[in-house]
This record gives sequence, C-alpha cells and structure tokens, in this order.
Amino acid sequence: MTHPLAPLLKRFFSHYLPVQKGLSVNTVRVYRDTVKLLLCYAADSLHKSVDLLAVEDLAEPLVLRFLDDLEQTRGCSARTRNSRLAAIRSLFAFIAREEPILLVQCQQVRAIPLKRTKHKTIDYLEENEMQAVLDAVDINSRTGIRDRALLLLLYNTGARVSEIVTLQLADLRLVGSPQIRLHGKGNKERSCPLWPETVAAVEAYIEQRTPKTAGIEHVFLNANGDPITRFGIRYVTRSYGVRAKAKQPSLTSKPLNPHTIRHTTAMHLLRSGNDINMVSYWLGHADLNTTHIYVEIDMETKRRMLAKAEPPSISKQAPWHKPHVLQWLNALARDPRLCVVNH
Repeated sequence: MTHPLAPLLKRFFSHYLPVQKGLSVNTVRVYRDTVKLLLCYAADSLHKSVDLLAVEDLAEPLVLRFLDDLEQTRGCSARTRNSRLAAIRSLFAFIAREEPILLVQCQQVRAIPLKRTKHKTIDYLEENEMQAVLDAVDINSRTGIRDRALLLLLYNTGARVSEIVTLQLADLRLVGSPQIRLHGKGNKERSCPLWPETVAAVEAYIEQRTPKTAGIEHVFLNANGDPITRFGIRYVTRSYGVRAKAKQPSLTSKPLNPHTIRHTTAMHLLRSGNDINMVSYWLGHADLNTTHIYVEIDMETKRRMLAKAEPPSISKQAPWHKPHVLQWLNALARDPRLCVVNH
C-alpha cells in the first residue's frame, strides 16, 4: 500500500505552515519552491506524473540525489542546499505526524545532515563610502527624490529589503517623535526613530508620490506608480553603488545591495559605542549570535582592543653566530676555484 502525496501536501501548505506554525507568506513560498523542485526531479527520475507520486517515492536515496543535483546541475551553493533540505525536513516531520506508519522513512530523510559551509566575512561601507553613495543621488532626476528617501531610510533603520517593500504609509510617523514601524521576520514588529534628514527626505518624497491607483498604501513605488519590489530596490542600490565608485574607488570591491546597507548600519551603530544587545534589537534579530558577526569583522574595534594590551618584551640579545671554522668550510663550498677542472 502506498500513500498518495497530494492530500498531505495540501494540508501541509494550507493549514500546517500558515496556521499551526504561523509562518509568513514569504517563508511558505520558499517551502513551496523547494517542494516544486523536488517533485519535478522525482517525476523525471521515476518517469511518473507528478500527481501520481507517493510518499514512498521520495525515499532517502532520491532526496540525496536531488540535493546533489541542486549543486551539480543547478549550480546552487551549499547554503542554498541546506535551505532546501530544511524545508524538506519540515515536510517529512509533518508527514510523520500524519502517517505514523511512514515514521521510519521520515526519520531517514530527516537524518540527512546539513552540509558544512564556509564562513564568509560580510561587506559593509565605511562612513565616507556611505556618504559617497548618498551624494551620488541627483534629486533633479525622475526618481531622485524617491531614491534619496529610500537610501536614507535603509541606512537610518538597517531594515531588511522585505521590510521596506511592505512598508505602508500608516507605518510612518513623521511628526512629534519621528519613527517608523517595521514588520520583520516571524511577524515581529519593531519601531525605529528617524533622523531629521530622513524625515525631510521622506516628506519630500511623499509630497510628489503618485500611486497608480488610489488604494495603493505602500510607501515606495516604482516609476509606474506600482509598489516597488525587492528586485527594484536592489536595482536602485546597485545603480548608486556604481555611480559612487567615480568619487570613491574603494567601492569597486563592494557591490552595493540593501543587505550591505543593513550591515553598514549595524557596524556604524557598534562603532558608536552602542551595546550589542541594543544593536540586535535595532536590527530585529531573534538570536543575539546573529549580531556577533559584526563584532568579528570590526577591525577598528579590534585595533582599539589591541592598543589597550601591552605587547610582550622581546629579548635584545645578539643573534647566535656559527663558529668560525664552520663558516670557513661553508665558504669553501661556494668558492668558484673549487669547481675548476684541470685538463
């Protein structure tokens, strides 16, 4: 007896993930994309129609071949492979709850280990580099006022690109004590105060903001008046990163994207003497260990730490010399006259 996969998938995506686990729409979409890739790979490998696949078809050997195919054929990184595996593990945890008879198969799939990944340092901008990016904005261009407000808001708040994409007009408070409300991962909300410069830039943008329809409440719009996408924001940041290279050549090795600006905000907050716990709260990190990466890469702080430590005393004794006889013998070996051949 086999167990059809389709009914389990329907309950997994329609009830378990969004209702029982309360995952966000974006997270559910990531799980959906993983399952789509897995089903297509299984159907092609087993020469079966996707709608005829059973849970038993997705055994451990097939899942392992699928993960290898992600890296070898699709060119995915080990991190992406691990992300896909995490979604598959969640699916089989659900199946084990729904169909206990499949517990052994589910345990085998869930026991597939994550692949070790390289620990990479992150890119961030120094203060003068970030200033060069902001100076690269021409407010007389068609989208200049919007772009200045967008860049300042990213830098001011350290927001994720998804948080800026979903930002609504109702999330802004530009009078009294200016601040914005951000909707982060796991449906967690946090508020960030705003610089006067950011408030002025956002107010200038809102005055000339022209949505395509009256019902659009998203703060940032594209050139057509529709809500800007995360890809649109990446395009904007990348464009100004390229422009700023003319005045700041050090940006050549630092491609600019929204996450780079987020890292930049974190680094500058830490360098200003703020406690790491407060920086973690500012960025909306659920785990303090996520914030520790900024301490690891802050060379300026490390230099200050090293300056406070006394260097060891080094002996001033003269170096040891070889005995005169050994030096003389070594010199003989290098004497060209010893290599002369008499005929």
